[in-house]
Amino acid sequence: MTRTFSRDTAVALGSLALATLAFLPTAHAQQAPAADSTRRQTLSEVTVTGVGPHFAAPVDGTTITAGRRNELIKPREVNANLVQNNMRQVMARVPGLMVWENDGSGQQINVATRGLSPNRSWEFNTRQNGYDMSADAFGYPEAYYNPPMEAVERIQLLRGGAGLQFGPQFGGLLNYELKRGARDKKVEIETSNTAGSNGLFNSYNAVGGTVGNVNYYAYYRHRQGNGWRPSNQFTVDDLHGNVHVALTERLTLNAELTYLTNRLQQPGGLTDAQFAQDSRQSTRDRNWLSTPWLIPALTLDYKASERTHINLKTFGLVAARNSVGFVAGLPALDTVNRRTRQFAARQVDRDDYRNLGAELRLTQDLDFLGYTHTLATGLRAYRATTLRRQRGTGTTGSDYDLSLSGNGLFTNEFDFTTTNGAAFAELLLHAGTRLSITPGVRYDYLRNTSTGYLGRAANGTENRLPDQSSQRNVLLYGLGTEFIVSPTTNLYANYSRAFRPVLFGDLVPPATADVIDPNLKDARGYTAEVGYRGTFKNWLRFDVGYFFLNYEDRIGTIRRPVPGGTAGQTQQFRTNLGRTQTHGLEAYAELDLIHSITGNFNLPHLDLFAALSLLDARYGNLPVTTLTGTGVGTQIVESNLDGKYVENAPRQTLRTGLTFAHKGVSVTGQFSHVGKVYADANNTEEPTANAQTGAIPAYQVADFSATWKLGAEGRYRLSGGVNNVFDARYFTRRAGGYPGPGILPADGRTWFAGLGLTL
Repeated sequence: MTRTFSRDTAVALGSLALATLAFLPTAHAQQAPAADSTRRQTLSEVTVTGVGPHFAAPVDGTTITAGRRNELIKPREVNANLVQNNMRQVMARVPGLMVWENDGSGQQINVATRGLSPNRSWEFNTRQNGYDMSADAFGYPEAYYNPPMEAVERIQLLRGGAGLQFGPQFGGLLNYELKRGARDKKVEIETSNTAGSNGLFNSYNAVGGTVGNVNYYAYYRHRQGNGWRPSNQFTVDDLHGNVHVALTERLTLNAELTYLTNRLQQPGGLTDAQFAQDSRQSTRDRNWLSTPWLIPALTLDYKASERTHINLKTFGLVAARNSVGFVAGLPALDTVNRRTRQFAARQVDRDDYRNLGAELRLTQDLDFLGYTHTLATGLRAYRATTLRRQRGTGTTGSDYDLSLSGNGLFTNEFDFTTTNGAAFAELLLHAGTRLSITPGVRYDYLRNTSTGYLGRAANGTENRLPDQSSQRNVLLYGLGTEFIVSPTTNLYANYSRAFRPVLFGDLVPPATADVIDPNLKDARGYTAEVGYRGTFKNWLRFDVGYFFLNYEDRIGTIRRPVPGGTAGQTQQFRTNLGRTQTHGLEAYAELDLIHSITGNFNLPHLDLFAALSLLDARYGNLPVTTLTGTGVGTQIVESNLDGKYVENAPRQTLRTGLTFAHKGVSVTGQFSHVGKVYADANNTEEPTANAQTGAIPAYQVADFSATWKLGAEGRYRLSGGVNNVFDARYFTRRAGGYPGPGILPADGRTWFAGLGLTL
């Protein structure tokens, strides 16, 4: 973005920018007295440009970020396909970002870093405006809801070291901060309408402003399209409103409400032969998903003084996950039965979520030993309930219909509950003018329960399962440090413990003969990292680091003899099996080529960026079993995954791009390379007939996007682009079940073009 300022203002802004990027605690500047109007004079204008913020301040609101890797991404300041939440473009500057690209609707965001699973971003603590938005943060942490990128002011990403303040997750924090209303206008209206390939239409409309002591913002977004593949149509509607009321100069009340309704058609997976023949084909015409999502939240923000900040968030969730479809594995076809002249009855699965939580956070500045330090503390109370109903016999129709046929009963039904209480404390200590140390501790009480039945007997009675319960107290700790190398660069390092809770799926056996270990425990481990980051002469921004992630007590399933059973009798046993270890290099740099050579910031921008990740993710000691023979001759053959590569962990990921920007025109070309990965822990190279296991080849994809801002303050906005410019045919995922099973192709070449207006 380019703005025009008077020369005196430009000098002041430049000084402020350098002070901010220095990552040093600074005293609050006193407001300058108003200049005498009789002495004012008109000065010539200068243009101030430079590298925008990418790293958070050491204390960001009520969050301490010093000593750990963090990124801040502002979607509206990058050329990207925001309409479809294209995360390989939006978050291209995040090294090591793994994206599952199989949802052209943009509704489900599947991202991860550091060799973790991208499945609906469940390795992150996913939040919106600082509060939970997933189905159940500890029992079913899948993010079926994601906000439209057009409504997002910034994305806050804290890597593994964030666990002490936001949760125990290995991935860290992924927080979407939504826009607020204009501070200098009573009413500001924004509208943006976009069309694109395959019937894509998106309309984003927002109104906001400030009236007296009330700031407000609300948006409605409608998106629809037919998808890149047949039987892939989608309709998505989002509503959101937030109102900030300044009750006093220090106390603010914020109320917000978010609602999503959608209907997504799922075209199913492909075999490898089908993908090679035509990656656009569909194997399922009658599969649908809908995830209505309602999130209310209420926040009190109290600045008791310049040194004390208190924030209380209460939030809830009323949501569902509903699917209906033909779910048989490949190569089975969903065709009409010649005898009945009808399709097979579809399967209906339904989840209902009801959650309630509250978080209290406090930051306090403290003076001792001649320096000002910051203490951040917090408390959390959370309860989530899930009613899961599976394998209902649906209709033989083709539309979205959740009604049941036959006896109208579900084959499986479970009630899950999660109770969580937590407390944390971190202290940012300044040991001199350059060195800071941040020790921290977190305590979590966690309880998961499961009741229900799995299948029915021939007479229709329920096969009740023993009630499952997992209760534990977990103490986590960590230490971070940061050293100021120069006014705009610093070294950082940290170590933080983490754990992945036992999930609902771990508590429920897939078949009645399977057994869950009654002593099943959470997967635990730690993340450590060290890096060097900063800016140089306002035309270079960089962050280079090394990390190590140790993941212990991974949960898995082995075959074992039935205790006390007959010869040859075996059972599947789900328990804690072993560990994985991941280490790697993460490097990001962005260089303003023209300004670095000329030093003249009135010339156009030509920015080159690159985000590189080199990682090695392997299993340690992790036993696995297979069966040979039948009946009494059945034998269990044991092996070990030691040295095998972790699934979905590419050894190389590179995203690079070049942006030209001048006088409201901005054009970006981007290239992505993601290395080969495996779909299973055995590192199976040759794909199976059902396409659920096998290698996922490396792929390269290029994107082009552009923006043209016209009128005063960029009031009019033209945008457009081409995704996958060279029409590469690739896939990022082999699904073992929903929404496949099989290969889920990424979209080929598509285009979009839009017109926006702000009044």
